[in-house]
Amino acid sequence: MSVARSLGELRQSSFTAQCLASRRVKDELRENLMSRLREGVPIFPGIVGYDDTVVPQIVNAILSRHNFILLGLRGQAKSRILRALTALLDPQMPYVAGCEIHDNPYAPICRRCLELVAKEGDATPIAWLTPEHRYVEKLATPDVTIADLIGDIDPIKAARGGHELSSEFTVHYGLLPRANRGIFAINELPDLAGKIQVGLFNIMQEGDVQIKGYPIRLPLDVAIVFSANPEDYTARGKIITPLKDRIGSEIRTHYPATVDEGIAITAQEAWIQRDGSRLHMPKYVQEIIERIAFAARDDKKIDKRSGVSQRLPISAIENVISNAERRALTHSEKLIVPRISDIYAALPAITGKLELEYEGEMKGADHVSRELIRTAIAKTFDTYLHGVNLSQVVQWFDLGGEIQLSDNAGAEEARQGLSQIQGLMEKLSKLNVGPKDADEIQVSAAEFILEGLHAHQKIGRNEERVFTAGDKPMKVAEKQATFERDEPGFGRKRGFN
Repeated sequence: MSVARSLGELRQSSFTAQCLASRRVKDELRENLMSRLREGVPIFPGIVGYDDTVVPQIVNAILSRHNFILLGLRGQAKSRILRALTALLDPQMPYVAGCEIHDNPYAPICRRCLELVAKEGDATPIAWLTPEHRYVEKLATPDVTIADLIGDIDPIKAARGGHELSSEFTVHYGLLPRANRGIFAINELPDLAGKIQVGLFNIMQEGDVQIKGYPIRLPLDVAIVFSANPEDYTARGKIITPLKDRIGSEIRTHYPATVDEGIAITAQEAWIQRDGSRLHMPKYVQEIIERIAFAARDDKKIDKRSGVSQRLPISAIENVISNAERRALTHSEKLIVPRISDIYAALPAITGKLELEYEGEMKGADHVSRELIRTAIAKTFDTYLHGVNLSQVVQWFDLGGEIQLSDNAGAEEARQGLSQIQGLMEKLSKLNVGPKDADEIQVSAAEFILEGLHAHQKIGRNEERVFTAGDKPMKVAEKQATFERDEPGFGRKRGFN
């Protein structure tokens, strides 16, 4: 069916009643949300881990016709949620063609459209907006001006058109008026200068704006949403109290509550499937990558006020796959299987995501990141191999065995070396890996077991990735022994400090 191209055609279309009623954008969001709730359709597809926490609060805010703000640390999908609000807008919205502020053809507010409709009547040209065109986003920075947000008088327009400076035809509209009949989002609100935040008062309280002190009032129809990092209130700026008072709902976001939620988000956002390449991603590798972020969020050497973004595991898994891909190309292997060594090779994707405290700065980002990886490996190892007897493997190293596993080593060569370790390959069944599986898969699983033993200090490993026996107790003359009590009055040697 063809869409209306003039006001006369629009009056005969299905949009007549809607436009005559002048339904406002917050009512539109509310009604479309109510339809989704009745139908049981997901409100924000692709947003993982917020179904029982953040999403219900957003639903309440929209049903209440509130302007709202999302508060949360970096990498908590705040911007993604705000952009997803466009799914609650109508598929099409008519406006007066050529209007900078997308005037309603039945109730224009700008001078140009008022005169055009009065002159052309039913012949007034009509254009259509999609939901994407009805969303305007601005990243708040200290240099944003009132002219950027609200508008200003343009003397060039006055000169070219022969208008007085007080004429509405000389107005250059800012982002907020251009979001009329849509959604206006401001990211990192505290970074906006206080005097600029004041400029948002009228539109949020009275529903109109004034431009440059001239008697030009525009009763805009716009839903305003914000995002902010709560730590920014003291670090870089703050939300002024009168503006906070006018924000209807304050909604707190959070990081994934479980490793499985984190894995789902990372798998959704990361570039994993590469140009038809055969990729086998072991679940334990995914868990280790995700647990790095979880460990970092609890580590005292990392600034909790800054947070650890979900972009860390997303970037890390992409680098891990790329390192495995590079190795497969080098050795002409058809199957790409990431190993634990690939996670260490992905340090450049991890170190830049961490804001370190003083202790962390003293140790360095690389050292801290390696500690996080070992912690993640140990926890994942316990998940898969808790209670599994690996003493035969440890004994092989204790008797002088050693093996080097470079991240560049081919799968066939590495498997042959790993097969010499007594008791190792038999334990791969605990990871659902058997002798009939590809060499790449067996090598990855075997290396995971060795790395897990190293993380639990059962065996040793140096920076050249040579696995050896664990540290042996030194002579009493070299270090003082510590003891633990077997029974009152007696002690036995436990280890050395």
